[in-house]
Amino acid sequence: MLIKLDHSHVIGAVMAYIFGVFLVPLVISFSKKEGLVDVPNERKIHKKPISRIGGVAIWLSTMLTFLCLVFMSYYPSGRLLSGILLGSSLMFLLGLVDDIYNLPAKFKLIIQISIASLVYLLGIQINDIPFFGGFELGFWSYPITVLWIVGISNALNFIDGVDGLAGSVTTINSITLAIIALAMTPPNSVIALIGFILAGSMLAFLTYNFNPAKIFMGDSGALFSGFLLATISITGVMKAATLAILLPFLVLAVPIFDITYSSLRRIYKGQSPFVADAEHIHHKLLHAGFSQKKTVVILTSVAIIAGAFAALFMGENTIKVYFITMAAVVLVMIILNYIKVLTKK
Repeated sequence: MLIKLDHSHVIGAVMAYIFGVFLVPLVISFSKKEGLVDVPNERKIHKKPISRIGGVAIWLSTMLTFLCLVFMSYYPSGRLLSGILLGSSLMFLLGLVDDIYNLPAKFKLIIQISIASLVYLLGIQINDIPFFGGFELGFWSYPITVLWIVGISNALNFIDGVDGLAGSVTTINSITLAIIALAMTPPNSVIALIGFILAGSMLAFLTYNFNPAKIFMGDSGALFSGFLLATISITGVMKAATLAILLPFLVLAVPIFDITYSSLRRIYKGQSPFVADAEHIHHKLLHAGFSQKKTVVILTSVAIIAGAFAALFMGENTIKVYFITMAAVVLVMIILNYIKVLTKK
């Protein structure tokens, strides 16, 4: 199928980036004045206090972009869009409160399940599995949907331990899901729009988050971004009555593998899967002697390769669009990192 981007996709991504570039410095300044910084400890790899509420800029730039698109009449309609925007905003608020007050892990999990349950009632559901001739999940639709949304939301938080890693993986994943959503029959333009806007917001954040980082996305940014990835994968890909339901597992391979590995490891050791430690995949790479930048390059490359397999499943035209888009995105990331190095000198 021929993939077609409309004006809103391009304008949305560019507008989100512009908003973010101006908002992130404001958030950095505000968080330093208010003491909302991440203080180094034995589990952290940074050496000085750094702003920890980058999610505020990511959320604001995303929502302001949607608002502007409404006024510009580029805004496409989408039946499940309200649930996605409401749920992601609630997840953002939960993360922001946690960034400020450090909430108990079990309490956060209860609220996350509640938010996922709300959007389930609003229609964001995994209802069918195409295997063995296809069958409806019935009662199991609810727990599987909630598990997916809560799991992916937290998975982004799990990999947010190295400068630029979570932002880079989110950028790749969101664009990949957007391209696949456009390659579906029929194409899902509004879900693709969310993916491109999230990518634009995240690229702006990465302008200040590449090593050495001036700001972290915090729980607010990680939960917000993870929730969006989880829900657009459901509404843009899993709604297809084909084996395409498996594609999000490929696209989101890096965060899924990390949260699965980390949770099983902690349970095997008799620990709570919700207790943070310094044994994630990125920590393993750092301990193996790789620098933060090389660690980001390795895991981002894995995300790109996994996304390529997903795009290949959708056909020759999709994989061509995917490689062209990824080449452009990687070039932008390199330029942003280069500019950051120059401004530091």
